[in-house]
Amino acid sequence: MVTINDHYRKLKAGYLFPEIARRVQAFSEAHPAAQIIRLGIGDVTEPLPLACRQAMIQAVEELGNRNTFRGYGPETGYSWLREKIAQGDFHSRGCEVDPSEIFISDGSKCDTGNILDIFGDQNTIAVTDPVYPVYVDTNVMAGHTGEANERGEYAGLVYLPMTAENNFTPPLPDNAVDLIYLCSPNNPTGAVASRPQLQAWVDFALAHSAVILFDAAYVAFISDPQLPQSIYELPGARQCAIEFRSFSKTAGFTGTRCAYTVVPKSLQGRAADGSLVGLWQLWQRRQATKFNGVSYPVQRAAAAVYSPEGRAQVKSLVDFYLENARLMAQHLRGVGITVYGGEHAPYLWVKTPGGLSSWEFFDQLLAKCHVVGTPGAGFGAAGEGYLRLSAFNGRDQVKEALERIKTQFA
Repeated sequence: MVTINDHYRKLKAGYLFPEIARRVQAFSEAHPAAQIIRLGIGDVTEPLPLACRQAMIQAVEELGNRNTFRGYGPETGYSWLREKIAQGDFHSRGCEVDPSEIFISDGSKCDTGNILDIFGDQNTIAVTDPVYPVYVDTNVMAGHTGEANERGEYAGLVYLPMTAENNFTPPLPDNAVDLIYLCSPNNPTGAVASRPQLQAWVDFALAHSAVILFDAAYVAFISDPQLPQSIYELPGARQCAIEFRSFSKTAGFTGTRCAYTVVPKSLQGRAADGSLVGLWQLWQRRQATKFNGVSYPVQRAAAAVYSPEGRAQVKSLVDFYLENARLMAQHLRGVGITVYGGEHAPYLWVKTPGGLSSWEFFDQLLAKCHVVGTPGAGFGAAGEGYLRLSAFNGRDQVKEALERIKTQFA
């Protein structure tokens, strides 16, 4: 009989978001008249920017003409998109990133998991706690961990606790590690790394020949230009960091699927025979072998983000969600609930009131307010006692959710 990958059996009962969906579905079936407002999973609600829609429509029209039809595109993405990204996201911030170092993909969630394909099994891996579950679960699936303890912490991982006491800033590890997952603006806490904080991580990685896996999926929400928007703004980062970015939250591409990963050609790892190998060539081979590229219309839509019209429309979209976050934080604090984040991120990290556990608060919000959040415990042991709320929803829905919460918790 066929055997399975037993590492999957180490995973906790269910991935966080399907478990939330299961509970919401059960509540909906039991209370069909309830008008549920979803502030849990970070899915956008507002339409794609007009410039992106127009570019996509034009691209589809091209596919309907034999003279302009396109079949397979380059696995790493069309050069015209990678050039716009290099200029718009990196050169404009003083970062040295060549278009050939940019790999277009269908999502940063996919890339942060798939990147493990190019790394060995003996690396010591550091993750923040709380943490975006994909970072942990994909390492479990790959066999890089032991079993989980009663707190949900997996043997073999180095956990970096982020708490209110350290302003949700992950501390440097006490010992050397090989792979380091960082996310800024952070999911789920909404905290954003300052330049000195990020430089300390780069210096640590250089000192220990480590690689930082830097998830910048929410960078568009940073409103302070003095805060770093790419790890490559920090000296030395090209020798120690891979950066992941996404159009999902920036331009509403959650259902359209487009992202990219930057792997500098100067970045190296060590082979079993002791030789140094460029990580760029490994990732290029991985993508060429296992990925067939993002569709032409979607890449045209992504390129439109960098047009003057696209930039203005994307900024308006981001500002809309940031205003949601501001209103949410203001109203929740007004009823005595402690809130973190939401200033440079679309997420609010909410301290559960009255000593409730994360899932207890989730259940109360759902039952009493018909509002869905994301239990902090699902992001790791340090997330217990918190709940993540997302600013991704319509303004009327957000205001209604806040009124319901005010009624129940004031």
